Amino acid sequence: MEQFKSYKILIAGLLFLVCVFYFKMSWTDNIIYRAPGPWPVSKYVSNSVESPSLLDCLPQELSNLTHLLYWPLTPGDGGDFLASTSPMTSTYHLRGPAQDTYALGGYLEVVLVARDHQGRPKTHGGDLFQARLLGPELRAGVPGDVQDLENGTYLLSFPLLWAGRAQVQVRLIHSSEAVGVLRRIWKEKRATVNFKGYFQGSSGVKETVICNVDPHSTGAKGHTCQYRDVVSGELWFCAQPPTLPCNSLVAHSGGSFLKVTTPRDDALLAGKVTDKLLPQGVAPILIRPATTENISRVQSPQTKCRPGLLAPKPSGFYHQDVWHSLSCSGQSFPTVDSILGCLAGHIVHMMGDSTLRQWWEYLRDTVPSLKPVDLHSTYQVGPLMAVETTRGIVLHWRAHSWPLRSRRTPVASLHSVAKELEGLAGGPHTVVVLGLGAHFTTFPPSIFARRLAGIRAAVMALLEREPSTLVVIKLANTGYKSVYGSDWFTLHMNRLLRAAFAGLRVAFVDAWEMTSSLALPDNIHPRKLIVSNEVNLLLSFICPT
Repeated sequence: MEQFKSYKILIAGLLFLVCVFYFKMSWTDNIIYRAPGPWPVSKYVSNSVESPSLLDCLPQELSNLTHLLYWPLTPGDGGDFLASTSPMTSTYHLRGPAQDTYALGGYLEVVLVARDHQGRPKTHGGDLFQARLLGPELRAGVPGDVQDLENGTYLLSFPLLWAGRAQVQVRLIHSSEAVGVLRRIWKEKRATVNFKGYFQGSSGVKETVICNVDPHSTGAKGHTCQYRDVVSGELWFCAQPPTLPCNSLVAHSGGSFLKVTTPRDDALLAGKVTDKLLPQGVAPILIRPATTENISRVQSPQTKCRPGLLAPKPSGFYHQDVWHSLSCSGQSFPTVDSILGCLAGHIVHMMGDSTLRQWWEYLRDTVPSLKPVDLHSTYQVGPLMAVETTRGIVLHWRAHSWPLRSRRTPVASLHSVAKELEGLAGGPHTVVVLGLGAHFTTFPPSIFARRLAGIRAAVMALLEREPSTLVVIKLANTGYKSVYGSDWFTLHMNRLLRAAFAGLRVAFVDAWEMTSSLALPDNIHPRKLIVSNEVNLLLSFICPT
């Protein structure tokens, strides 16, 4: 009951954040509302800014979202670089006395002391540290839990999940002072990127303007065009072209990254102090196998992988380069035939960003009989499709709608996730995979919250009309380390993702942990090793037996 109550509070708070966002923005001034025209974009044009009913404000007592987006504040203005947390002087050590060997299934605890560039211990928290336990000889790894005690000290905890040698590794992703910069930008800046809208008239006249998630970020000196998705209520704005009407918008592309930092900010976010290893503070340990059966690793639970399972922390670990789930008994699909056997008769709809497109690409490249169909679309945006006719397999991928950093693409190709879900009948042979987050880190969290509110409503409607539909939520990857896409932003995106779909019968693939558990170069588009394990977990939900 307590967990259910927590879910209610999370979801209520998520929707309340959206309501606050709507009331905060003054969008009615200088906006032109155009009647629908003959262009494909016309279905987005609206003559109203009313919020859809799913975003109606909830009672104040259910609006406590502070614990979901909570992060310790950084005192001061971060002006003294030497007083910021340093990866070279911060230290960590075992919490208790060292042991000759450690028991499989136990825990290792480590105390981390954050220090500034002069070696002085910090007296407040808020740093973003990443900790993991690695077994290089066994190609093993597991994320560690980092507990911020908010006094400059952090408690790190690592489950001991394999027998053999293991080594603690700690990285400083951002100092608390750098996090303070990111927090300020999230609070003060409506957007850190912009986009281009391409308009074309019937006589061939072409005009290009700036577009964005709110009218103030379009750079418009006068009127603004508004586009509203009729299903989700998602809003998009473009500066009104000099001569063409709003309903002549025909194409979209990414624009520019905006300069939003000061020289002082840049110093705190510089590469020499971002995503850096701390000096080794704990010697390698030896984990002994279970004495009774000489078991070499902790076994996955016997529970079949299915939607609605509660997520343990950590959600899994690598051993011999294979991800082992700690929430369910993940299956292995090592051959082309095993993948085909699982996907046979299924239609898989993937909707999201390019990190999810990697799943589609992996299956296309791994299974020779899965043939891509040329739909003459922009590859970055889709739609993409691959089919296997003998087994009745269809794989779809398409990008979520704006905001989307992409090459120029027709606006008609930009379909909102909610709109796509509305058009699905669903059923036992339908799989929906959603993966969003990477393109939303350049905006305040309320933008993502609003998008998730519409998608949640669409997922609920899909599961109500056909409960046997499998819906899988891919959490966002680690990888971004800049002011435009920091892991600190992504961490909050994932908190919102979990809250948005809490209590629904959906499955989660924790790509955040899967992309941060091995000593591999961190990249928003991870290596094939990681992608293959993510897809394997997806297949375990499709074929749990």
